[in-house]
Amino acid sequence: LPQDKLNMVLGINTIVNFILRKKKLRTRVLGVIPARYASTRFPGKPLVMIAGKPMIQRTWEQAMKCKLCDKVVIATDDERIKNTCEAFGATVVMTAFEIPNGTERCNAAQLQLPEKYDIVVNIQGDEPLIEPEIVDSVVEALQKSPDAVYSTACTTLAHSEVEILGRVKCITDKDGYAIYFSRGMIPHNKKGKVNEKVEYKLHLGLQCYDAEFLKVYGSLPSTPLQLEEDLEQLKCLENGYKIKVIMVDHCAHGVDNPEDVPSVERIIKENPHLYS
Repeated sequence: LPQDKLNMVLGINTIVNFILRKKKLRTRVLGVIPARYASTRFPGKPLVMIAGKPMIQRTWEQAMKCKLCDKVVIATDDERIKNTCEAFGATVVMTAFEIPNGTERCNAAQLQLPEKYDIVVNIQGDEPLIEPEIVDSVVEALQKSPDAVYSTACTTLAHSEVEILGRVKCITDKDGYAIYFSRGMIPHNKKGKVNEKVEYKLHLGLQCYDAEFLKVYGSLPSTPLQLEEDLEQLKCLENGYKIKVIMVDHCAHGVDNPEDVPSVERIIKENPHLYS
C-alpha cells in the first residue's frame, strides 16, 4: 500500500482498538461444556444414551448452533468421555480430576488453548435441549454490560415449585443486575407463604464469564453466603462483582437422574426439526 493509505489504515485500526477498549467490548467467545464421569447420583451421566446419541453429543450439537461462539470445546477428566466426544467430532480438552466445579474446569480449559478469548460460556453438559438462542442472548448481555463480569439467565418459576430447595431463585435490581440468589423463597414476605401475584425467577445453569475474571475466580476464597447456600455465584456478589441477569422463555429439561431421560426423549421425538 502507498504510505498515505497505510497511514490511514493504521489510523483506523488505532481508533477501532481505542473504541473497543473504551467500551470494553468483548468479541471473542469460547463455549465450554464441562463433563465429568464421576457422579454420586448418576455415574457416567454424560454418556447416557438419549434418543440414540450420548447426552454429551446432544448438548454439543446444540452448542455448535450458537452464532456468537467462536469455538466450542468439551472439558473432561475422563478418557471414556474424551474418546466418545472425539468420535463424533468434538474438540476435547483434558482437565484434572481434582478440579472442584464446572466453573474452574472452564478456566482450566481456556488456559490450555492457544487462542485468547474475551468471554467464556459454561454450557451445562446435562442440558441436551439447551436452546442456542438463549446461549447467544446471555453472551450478548455480557457484551452490552461492560461493568459486569458475569451474565446468566432466569426464567419464570411455577408457584408450585418456589419452595423446592433444588430450584435456585434470583432477585435483581431495576437494571437487571443480580442482588441475590437463594435456594429459599426470594423475595420473601411477612406471611412466609408463596405469593401468587409475584413472579419468581428461576436461575438456569447457563453461566457466562469475562475471561480475565474467570482466571481470578478460582483464587478467590470461599465466602460465607456461598458456603451457606452452596451457590458458586454468591462468591462473585460477596466480592463486589456485578452479574447481569436476563429473563428468557425456557422450560428447563436438564438430566439430573436416570428418571429424567424418558421425558427428554419424548421432547426430542416431538420436535425432530429442533434436535436432529
